[in-house]
Amino acid sequence: MYGAIIGDIVGSKYEFNNIKTKDFPFVSHGCEFTDDTVMTVAVAKAILRSREENSPFKTILVQEMQLLGRKYPHAGYGGMFSSWLYEEDPQPYNSFGNGSAMRVSPCGLIAVMLDEAISLARTSAEVTHNHPEGIKGAEATAAAIFLARTGKNKETIGGYICDHYYNLSQTLDEIRPTYWFNETCQNTVPQAIIAFWNPQAMRMQSEMPFHLAAIVTRWQRLPAQLPGRIIASMTDPARKRTRKKDIFG
Repeated sequence: MYGAIIGDIVGSKYEFNNIKTKDFPFVSHGCEFTDDTVMTVAVAKAILRSREENSPFKTILVQEMQLLGRKYPHAGYGGMFSSWLYEEDPQPYNSFGNGSAMRVSPCGLIAVMLDEAISLARTSAEVTHNHPEGIKGAEATAAAIFLARTGKNKETIGGYICDHYYNLSQTLDEIRPTYWFNETCQNTVPQAIIAFWNPQAMRMQSEMPFHLAAIVTRWQRLPAQLPGRIIASMTDPARKRTRKKDIFG
């Protein structure tokens, strides 16, 4: 999870100020954790708590997401998700935004088997992002993380994603000229995986994802955890800042 959170912080300032260069400060003024970190922590806590209490993961997940979301209300949530956080009986709203993929990393890190990682990812998405593309983005991300964590190489990971989820045939050079801000799973998750998997990325793996207009930064993970999350997180600089040291409190 450290990779996901670091990637979120590093990429936060570039979401609405996109860059397409490797020449940037890794952490600088304006970098901060966002809603994606908050929800990643919520997913992790929900998985652990559901096992400790022997309770349904989905039920506990909604509780943890609402609890942490309300604790950090200015982290940069989208409008529909913000409303969901305060509903008494929250229901999914057919979203295919990439928030489902941004928060999913604990599913790939905690699971014992690939099928379990995918099942957890599906459930973690369905509470809000129950559109097929929202679920697909979460599953693909969790599967890639699980495969990386269990020692599979880039070729194996890429092959699995190609066979089950996305076409990864494009190169970074083909993506870069026309790629710009996008918040959907289908237009960010495959590009993020390509940035990790593409042979071009092997030279400077920790920086290459920022070529994708920094929308895809949260995939910045150590190879053992896969590209954490490439997507630069979602935060509005005009919103009230939340203290980083409080996030795990």
